[in-house]
Amino acid sequence: MQEALLFSMEQDYRIVCGLDEAGRGPLAGPVVAAAVILGPDFPTHLLNDSKKLSEKQRLEAEKVIKEKALFWAIGLATAQEIDRINILQASLLAMQRAYEKISRKIQVDLAFVDGNQRPNLDCITQTIVGGDALVPQIMAASILAKNQRDRYMVQSHAKWPYYNFAKHKGYPTAEHREACLLYGLSPIHRRSFHIEQKPTSTKKQATLF
Repeated sequence: MQEALLFSMEQDYRIVCGLDEAGRGPLAGPVVAAAVILGPDFPTHLLNDSKKLSEKQRLEAEKVIKEKALFWAIGLATAQEIDRINILQASLLAMQRAYEKISRKIQVDLAFVDGNQRPNLDCITQTIVGGDALVPQIMAASILAKNQRDRYMVQSHAKWPYYNFAKHKGYPTAEHREACLLYGLSPIHRRSFHIEQKPTSTKKQATLF
């Protein structure tokens, strides 16, 4: 029934944009959002919830999205912004920033947003819980957001290799929590997120920034 309703809504509006974010749960790095407008001939069979795709599948889908989507854009909110306004508001801000990059180029009639919270947009907005598994535009946005955030964390690994960001992408694994307690926090860590695990290593604690 929900899918039928979404299909009906798409028929009523000419320009439909999908919005999703990646990175609400990690201890480090930005929250990254994407906005995507797909054309009528886009090969939607390549799309899925980014969490259900392998890295190879996500990268292949990303290439097609960037080549064949009518419009796409990335927005983010930094760790410092997350600490200042909280992760929910930072996620909405990142989506708003991605949307605004597209809305400067074309007037959007309808935005489908994954989840149950609405960013501040200048168009009709429909929130959809689980939308990254239902709506092609949101699926595409989830793929772009996930890949962009992963790239950011791999680049951060080169600068702060002690945390092994390339492996866990900033998520709160036992290894990452221990590294935070051993070495202190990097400039991209979210200081409003609590780290509870005690380190098991006897290495001397160091400050890296």
